[in-house]
Order: sequence, then structure tokens, then C-alpha cells
Amino acid sequence: MSSQQRQRGGVLVVAAAVVGLDQLTKALALQHLTPGVALPLLPGLLQRRLVFNTGAAFSLFTNATPLLALVSLLVALGVLIWLLRSGPLRFWQGWGVAMLLGGTIGNGLDRWRHGSVIDFLELVPIDFPIFNGADVAINLAVLFLLVDLIRPHGAPKR
Repeated sequence: MSSQQRQRGGVLVVAAAVVGLDQLTKALALQHLTPGVALPLLPGLLQRRLVFNTGAAFSLFTNATPLLALVSLLVALGVLIWLLRSGPLRFWQGWGVAMLLGGTIGNGLDRWRHGSVIDFLELVPIDFPIFNGADVAINLAVLFLLVDLIRPHGAPKR
């Protein structure tokens, strides 16, 4: 097995771990939380409040679940195809792709299975949309890909 194949396997393992953790935490939220009722997690900072988001980030495209489910599927397939066809990945690029793939699949699974995305984490001190683990992964993907973009790169290692 080449180092490039091992690298891609590592990206896929991280993406699968993101999906697994995301789906586990959402299943626990569905099992233990009552919709709309806030329960402290980190008092004064973070609480749990179960909501069902039929839109996208910041509740954009509310009630567009079929379209967003299709977009999630297409993005996940596009990232996967790109991953399999691209050359060697740089460190931050690999982490960014793994987080993007895992987060996209996690929220996409919700749309296909539940008709909405399961959100349950709410920041207390600021007015910010309720979110979930897949959302965190997607935001980390953006951060990691930005770090990769601004870092100087030499020739990729093979």
C-alpha cells in the first residue's frame, strides 16, 4: 500500500469517526432531550436544547429539506471523488477534507433519515444558532483549509 493510499485511508477513517460521533450524540439528544427545553451542559457557556432544523446554516433555506438532502449527497460525493483523484494532501488539507466529508455526511444522514437536521448545542452568552457535531466539523474544515491556504507550501512529499 502506497503512502498516498494510507493517507486517503486516514482521511476516510477520520471522516467516518466524525460521522459516528455525530450520529451517536444526535441519537443521545433524541433519547434524552425534550424539544425546546434547555439543560445546562457547561453552566453559563453551553446548554443542550433539542431543535429540528429543516434549513441550512443559520436557518437559511428553511423547509427545503429535499433540496438540502440532495446537496449534502452531491457535496459528499464530490469531496470523495476529489479525494480519490487528487495528489498527495498536505497536513491541514487532509484534516479539512476529513472534517468536511464527515460533517456533510452527518447532516446529510439526518436530512435523509429524519427530514431535518438534529441540532442540540446552544451557546449561552451569545445569540448564536443551535448546532451539532457535524456543524462543528464543517466549521473546523473551513478553518483547516484556510490555514492550509495561507501557509507556504513546498513541493508535496511523495
